[in-house]
Amino acid sequence: MDARNVTADADTFTANAYLVDGAQTTLVDAGAMPGVVDAIREHVDTLDAVVLTHQHGDHVSRLDAVVEAFDPVVAAYAEHPLRTRALDDGDRVAIGDDDFEAVYTPGHADDHLAFVSPTTLFSGDVVVHDDGAYDDGSFGRTDRPGQSRETLVESIERLLVRMLPGVEHMYSGHGGEFHGDVRAVVERALERANRFEPKYPEE
Repeated sequence: MDARNVTADADTFTANAYLVDGAQTTLVDAGAMPGVVDAIREHVDTLDAVVLTHQHGDHVSRLDAVVEAFDPVVAAYAEHPLRTRALDDGDRVAIGDDDFEAVYTPGHADDHLAFVSPTTLFSGDVVVHDDGAYDDGSFGRTDRPGQSRETLVESIERLLVRMLPGVEHMYSGHGGEFHGDVRAVVERALERANRFEPKYPEE
């Protein structure tokens, strides 16, 4: 699978938005970069679907522009004016040429989904490889209203149950992508989250 981070060159704060070409050309999250439509058009002429991990502003601020430009299916857990397909835990969704399972992973966001196939994880913000707080296994922040570290820990545990042993590609909402033993990265994130220590000094 070739997942391109089309917001990699953003000058403003944004989540990673991954473009996956294939039978179902898909954008995983829309990000908040003003030029994301042009960045998508550098690689594809059409876009079949946008799949949202969750609806925090850094992940969906440019959704309107993407939908206006390409008229894709918009798949998400929570209601949104542009949502055309509701996703729930256990639903299957095509991304590129591969079939993924949606895993409900709240804690960082009440509507959070991760997407896992036998080889690949789109983790959104539930776990990330690196984010400035931790390298090689970190997790979404849980210090803001409506967030819960306890729920996040349960979500990471659920994700590990649903991941097959061969997952070797991880694309998260922030930080760099990772290729290797993804389960080990997620297990390190779980161990750190389970300490229930502040992730950031202001927590």
